[in-house]
Amino acid sequence: MSTEESASASAAGALLLCRAEPDSVTAVAPLLGERMPLLRAGEKWSVLVPEGGPWRHGGEPVERVLTGWAAALAVGAPWPVLALWWDADRAGYTLASGFRRPVGYVWLADGTPAGEAEAMRTFAHRLGLDPVLDVQSLDRLTGPDPEADARTRLRGLLAVLTRAGVALPAGLDPGEPADRLGAAARALPGVRRTGAAGRRPTAGESRLAPWMPWVGGPGARALALAQMAAGLPLTAWGLRRRSGGWTTAGVLLVAHGALGVAYGLTRRP
Repeated sequence: MSTEESASASAAGALLLCRAEPDSVTAVAPLLGERMPLLRAGEKWSVLVPEGGPWRHGGEPVERVLTGWAAALAVGAPWPVLALWWDADRAGYTLASGFRRPVGYVWLADGTPAGEAEAMRTFAHRLGLDPVLDVQSLDRLTGPDPEADARTRLRGLLAVLTRAGVALPAGLDPGEPADRLGAAARALPGVRRTGAAGRRPTAGESRLAPWMPWVGGPGARALALAQMAAGLPLTAWGLRRRSGGWTTAGVLLVAHGALGVAYGLTRRP
């Protein structure tokens, strides 16, 4: 990794916002293969705080890692996942929901828009935001503003999302490096640590249990097959693009899908 790339990785950070209660997020977070702090982030929202290993030590751009993680979580759960990410050069978001193609937007470090305005409208539609007031606010984030840098743009995005119930805990400010965010998250009341892959869910996760491959509920086999179907081409695409983030997401989906199928077979009478 060059000095420039190392500096960008050190400045990088991210937040994963899930439109679900923390108990539900705890059930699917093992898909990411990395433990991280988890907190409530408003009404029916939770936030995962990645500590940055894949981009600080693996050389993978934070944008690719977070896009892959958001896609993996969204396929494995019935709610959308919004990844906010930034480094020394750019910032942006990726929204993943189910098997639909993720949608995102990017700003340069000085706040210059570098995405397509239509992506903002798709973003608003998928989150059920107000088609007039909220879309107008989002459209302003795609226009020129010499006084708004990338960090300010992300704050503007979050300001719109407050009307959808998002309320980030104190200290989790977009633009901060991952290590600083992780330290702030661990010091907050109510924080929990996500589990490792392969564990069984707790009683508090029972609402998602019918759809989790490692539980074997009535929807598990369908989800497991869907995860494998999505994971195989995702892995191949990641390998072709030499993208560790997408490849990891694909491998995780295939692995968890295979686990669900195998578990279902062992449960047959």
